[in-house]
Amino acid sequence: MKKFYIGILLLLMVPLVTCRESKQIDRDQPWSVRMARSVMSRNPEPWMIDFRNKPKWEYTQGLVLKSLLDVWQVTRDETVFKYVQSYYDQFIDSTGNIWLYKLSDYNIDRINPGKPLFDLYQTTHDPKYKAAVELLRSQMKTHPRTGEGGFWHKKVYPHQMWLDGLYMGTPFLAQYAVEFDEPGLFDDVTRQIVLMEKNARDSKTGLLYHGWDESREQRWADPETGTSAHFWGRGLGWYAMAIVDVLDFLPENHPDYPILLSILDRLSQAIVRVQDPRTGLWYQVLDQGDREGNYPESSASCMFVYALAKAVRKGHIDRKYMAAAQKGWAGILDHFIEVDSTGQVHIHQACAGAGLGGSPYRDGSYSYYIHEHIRSNDPKAVGPFIMASLEFEMTEKSHP
Repeated sequence: MKKFYIGILLLLMVPLVTCRESKQIDRDQPWSVRMARSVMSRNPEPWMIDFRNKPKWEYTQGLVLKSLLDVWQVTRDETVFKYVQSYYDQFIDSTGNIWLYKLSDYNIDRINPGKPLFDLYQTTHDPKYKAAVELLRSQMKTHPRTGEGGFWHKKVYPHQMWLDGLYMGTPFLAQYAVEFDEPGLFDDVTRQIVLMEKNARDSKTGLLYHGWDESREQRWADPETGTSAHFWGRGLGWYAMAIVDVLDFLPENHPDYPILLSILDRLSQAIVRVQDPRTGLWYQVLDQGDREGNYPESSASCMFVYALAKAVRKGHIDRKYMAAAQKGWAGILDHFIEVDSTGQVHIHQACAGAGLGGSPYRDGSYSYYIHEHIRSNDPKAVGPFIMASLEFEMTEKSHP
């Protein structure tokens, strides 16, 4: 009940906080800091991220707030940390229960907001953050699976694995395995990545289809392979980020470590092959850049740049891929980024959302993907932009 009244109070405050005068953002700061400041300026309360008009425990908040914590790790700016913390203190009570989260939904998207909890717990030692992590971990112990052990994307999407879900769940579980000493969990983490490639990879292009339906019951699923029809840019971006983030935690002596490196190399080759040679960007439908209606899409471009740059920096793939990452980063700054008179950084041309099935039914056709809403400052572009920026900033510091 207390959470309810807090939520109502915050909603009543929205007209007040959104009318605050924007502060000038220092243009001499790195792009990561400038975008972090822009997020905080545009969204006085972090639950407002993703154009929300009411609080929600959502993967998009987790994505952006994790990127802000990455900025805090570099700058140690306490205003950034407290901004992130305020979201979690609104949602998590003293026992670790999470407001507006329902385990029995078995929605893997709801695991992603748990990633910042590791830093919050390590920094504050407040047991409520650890309890919330344990609650999310408990979901994945009973989360429904395919016959091979792959996590369903959601209970309402039975027998289906989507590329999106790999990013939502596997890095969280890999970090949990390290932080809370459950090394056996690594086998389950790598299984998800391997199964996604096994069932969704196209042998001709090396790209992975957005989704795979084990039952072949969905209208969007190929009756022979179970895959959806197209290569969605952000979908594959989620998968690429999942791999490089899991490798942050997977021990090098794990038997699947070289397997993940091989998957990452194959994926990197495929990603670079469909990079637009003129702009350095990636399209909404990856392999059909010259088809009418298709467009360079910002969230996918930021995700691929982040994954490639990070993989090179950490020695997971050959340094030759850095050229593609650098070209992509230049394209992002040239074609998607705008700085307004207050110094706020805006990123444009992001697909607002895409999925498969559901109601109204999303058929996974080319027409479906290109007609999904396009918007500016979408969190699925903002978070990866910050992450990509940090990669280049780290590289510059190590190689001035």
